[in-house]
Amino acid sequence: MTATGSLLTGGILGLLFGLGAFLVIGQLRWLRPRDLGARIDPYLRRSRSRSLFAASRENSRARRVVENLMGPVAVRILGVLERLTGGSDQLERRLRLAGRRSSTDSFRVEQVVFGAAGLVLGVTLAAMAIALRGASPLTGLLIAALGALLGVLLRDYLLGVEIKRRAARMAREFPTVADLLALAVAAGESPIAAMERVARTSSGALPDEFAATVADIRSGTSVAQALASLGGRTPLASLGRFGEGVSIAIERGTPLAEVLRAQAQDAREESKRELMETAGQREILMLVPVVFFVLPLVIVFAIFPGLAVLEISL
Repeated sequence: MTATGSLLTGGILGLLFGLGAFLVIGQLRWLRPRDLGARIDPYLRRSRSRSLFAASRENSRARRVVENLMGPVAVRILGVLERLTGGSDQLERRLRLAGRRSSTDSFRVEQVVFGAAGLVLGVTLAAMAIALRGASPLTGLLIAALGALLGVLLRDYLLGVEIKRRAARMAREFPTVADLLALAVAAGESPIAAMERVARTSSGALPDEFAATVADIRSGTSVAQALASLGGRTPLASLGRFGEGVSIAIERGTPLAEVLRAQAQDAREESKRELMETAGQREILMLVPVVFFVLPLVIVFAIFPGLAVLEISL
């Protein structure tokens, strides 16, 4: 390749990189001016039958941008992603469980970005394997495809990690929040006012969900339906039972403070059981440093003096 060809290739690559960086930076929210309509649009309902916190079914702006840039290729890529990681309904539920308010299209775009990063890394590794190890081009193509696939699956795995971390955080918060609700109800407040007080005076993932539940009730949703949706939005199974128990107690007139105290006690017992299970699983892992690090040192310290005495006597 001549010097002119190298300069031309470098110029084209630099132009493409600059254009891509400009398009990505132009989509950053904090760099775009927002008018009044764009600010209040997320808080307006398009239909009275839908909740204010329900996810939108319309295509997001990120998806429209990708489809405008890539055309039919973007539609096919997003379709392949849906077949690999589940449909839109399943993904939407997982996003709600992770506490994300973004749409499924935005997550698909993130998967495309991760896949592109994996593809770049795979192409780099493939080029190194072909140049240094003399691998065949078919092997390089497989490495590049594997890199793109691993990038997509990595984004899906990170979403699962977010769900698990949120569930663990809610499990730690749930006993304390249930006690606060029991104290507020025992003091004479209604269940809705108690949840609103907890959401206003506390911080964390669980108080935020209580705030969303109170907002649903204020917007016209029934208490039973709002509490049922509270269990559906959270990855914690005990919180779903909590919503059902509170709903039944409100309908039947059962003393709500006792129900909340019982729920808090059950949550503490479940936390103890999970802690014992975790300790039992980590017990085997704790033997690894003992067997491979501590025990050899003990043997060396026990045998070395005897070896030293034998050498002296010899």
